[in-house]
Order: sequence, then structure tokens, then C-alpha cells
Amino acid sequence: MITQRLEPKLALIEIELPQEAFLESWKPSMLRAPGMDMLKVSLSKPSDMVDHVSVWNWNGSALDEGENAAEWLSKYLSRTSRLVRFDSASQTRATDPNFADGYKTMFSDQFPFMVISQGSLDALNDILEEPIPINRFRPNILVEGCKPFSEDLWKEIKINKLTFYGVRLCSRCKIPSINQETGVPGSEPANTLKGFRSDAILLPNKKSQGQTYVGQHLVCKDCYTENMDKVIQVGDPVYVVQQLSSTAEAAA
Repeated sequence: MITQRLEPKLALIEIELPQEAFLESWKPSMLRAPGMDMLKVSLSKPSDMVDHVSVWNWNGSALDEGENAAEWLSKYLSRTSRLVRFDSASQTRATDPNFADGYKTMFSDQFPFMVISQGSLDALNDILEEPIPINRFRPNILVEGCKPFSEDLWKEIKINKLTFYGVRLCSRCKIPSINQETGVPGSEPANTLKGFRSDAILLPNKKSQGQTYVGQHLVCKDCYTENMDKVIQVGDPVYVVQQLSSTAEAAA
């Protein structure tokens, strides 16, 4: 795998996926990057497979998006690259059983979902000399209307009849310190987070690993079914069903 940790310029690749892309008749998605022609990638399932695909300690096969995509990425990154798609029909990548036994993900780092509250970002920006946008942390669920870092405590939430379980606080790597508009790494917010979101402060009963935490990893109880009607959208209310009493109880 190649991530922004190794290639920060990946931040500058833009994906165009309009609302029409969710219609069965829609075929291509478009990728753009500085100095590159637009790349069209079909949403139809590729026919070719490629072996020896690895994400952390997972190894398997994946659907190959073809030579055009491979040449485009290789040229942009100046290194041999291929674009692949997870094939859920033939492959399974389990989440860490120590935190979410019996669940699965695809090509995400660890878990399929992450929630962060707007209040948490606002609290951080109150401290930073230069505010940062939420894209530094890349959650797929952003919640408004709760206190900063309330999401640390959420063990079960419901969104539009879907049940999500909070399984682990998200330890942050170097990517939040990469400007997503320029692809240039910096020292913030990593330095500031060490002062109030480190494991030594949040999890005093556990051995410090030098980590900082923002966000909560989630798994979904109902998401891996054949029922495609289960959708969450901007504006859906979030109901907290169960929560911990303190961050010190959270898994990390």
C-alpha cells in the first residue's frame, strides 16, 4: 500500500463523485491531480485480478483497475503503482479481534468507520495559532451538537436505524499534520495534541505508547447485508445509546 505517510502528494488527488454516481446508469468516476490529465475510472467491476496486495498485516488479491490507471498513478507518484479495488466477493479482511471480533473492513487502515465531533475540532482550533479543517482527520462521520471529545465515550450509537459500536480511540499518525490543500507536511496539530490528547494524559492506567488520540473507530452491526436501502446522510440525527463514564475506560 502507498499512503500519505509515504507520499504526501496523494493529498492532492481529487475524486469527482457527483450525486448521479449512485445511479446504476453511472459509469466513470474521475480523478484529478496537479499537472495530470483527468483519469476516468469505471465503476463497473473490473475483470482482472492482481495478487500480492498488502495492507499492514493483510495480504490477498484485488481487482485491478487497469493499465491507464496504473500509468497515471505511476507518472504522478514517480514510482511504479497500480490502482486496485477490494473484492468482497472473494476476499475478507477482518478487523482486529482484540477490539472488534467478527467484523470486517476493506482497504482502510484498521476499521471501516470513524466518528469525530465538530466540537472536538473547534476545541483544537481554539488552541492552534492557525485553525485547520476537518479534512486533516478524515472522519467519515462528523457530528455536531455535542461537547468536545464526547465521542471518546460512545460505545453504541444509532444513525438512521443503523447501529454503530465504538471500539477504539483513533491514534493519530503524521497525516493530520499534512496540509490537504498543498500536500506539505508540518508540525501541527501533532505538537499541540501531545499537550492534551496524549495517551499518558487520557489513559493514565495504561502504559504510554507515545500516542495522541482524536476520534473514535466504529464498526457497524447492520452494514454488511444485502439491503442497500440502509443509508446515512448529512443531517441525520445521531442517538447515543451507550457510553462510558470516562475516557480512561476507552480502548486504545
